[in-house]
Amino acid sequence: MLTGSAIFAIVVVVFAVLLVFLSVKSVPQGFEYTVERFGKYIQTLRPGLHFIIPLVDRIGATMNMMEQVLDVPSQEVITKDNAMVTVDGVVFYQVMDAAKAAYEVRQLELAILNLTTTNIRTVMGSMDLDPVLSERDEINSRLLSTVDRATNPWGVKITRIEIKDITPPRDLVDSMARQMKAERDKRAEILLAEGEKQSAILRAEGEKQSAILEAEGRREAAFRDAEAREREAEAEAKATASVSRAIAEGDINAVNYFVAQSYVGALKDIASAPNQKLIMMPLEASGVIGAVGGITEMLKDGLKDVAPALAQPDKHSHIKSHRAEESASERNSKPMDKGPWS
Repeated sequence: MLTGSAIFAIVVVVFAVLLVFLSVKSVPQGFEYTVERFGKYIQTLRPGLHFIIPLVDRIGATMNMMEQVLDVPSQEVITKDNAMVTVDGVVFYQVMDAAKAAYEVRQLELAILNLTTTNIRTVMGSMDLDPVLSERDEINSRLLSTVDRATNPWGVKITRIEIKDITPPRDLVDSMARQMKAERDKRAEILLAEGEKQSAILRAEGEKQSAILEAEGRREAAFRDAEAREREAEAEAKATASVSRAIAEGDINAVNYFVAQSYVGALKDIASAPNQKLIMMPLEASGVIGAVGGITEMLKDGLKDVAPALAQPDKHSHIKSHRAEESASERNSKPMDKGPWS
């Protein structure tokens, strides 16, 4: 049976063990503890093993120093142009000063959440619907700056604020879809018109080049035709001059040449008339043959006499006159063929 001294010794040992247990504090990594002495903050315990005065000092608050995330619930926001949208988001924050976070604000997470919610309404309510839907980076930047500045006295650093979803009303979504379709149709019509314009321009350029080439071709053909007519006129002039000289020298075959040429041309025109199917008229075949024979004889005489005539024109002039007279007398002595009705 234990005596009183033994019991007292056991109590002292237990009390000593208890005091040692209460004075030793181990702080895990990523956390910090605040120490209070008689209810007053005196120090912050960082990760590791620490000793405090038992029964005098106590752990006031346990602060998580790691970056944490808060989910911002969905809320309805009215934009500047009176459009209502549903918005939600997330907030990332980190406690930088454990003492301030423990003693400067009560319910830190709730305070950050409410502050973020109200600033979302303020920022997005000052913008029109189109910027709200298209400028999320701008919204996030403005929210981060505002909330971080407000939480700085609490020893908290707001690292990021992200808007997760912005949902306009269904009728507004339908209107935006119709607007987008109309815009795309407009751009398609513009592109089609641009294509038709370019096609018309290219077609006009092609027609222009074709007309230019065609005009150049006609001009070249006109030059060639004019040159041909000029040469033909020169040949005709030379032939007429030759015949005129022959007539002046008394050669009757030159006159027969012109008469036969006109006669044959007239017969050709009569035969090729479109309104005549049958031609009945006297044709003096012997006269035509005689004229052609006279032309042939004139050409033969010209070929035989051109060189001697150029050498001795006076010696042979009477011979040419005599031959011309004989030919004329022979043609006049031949009887004229007459038609059956003459």
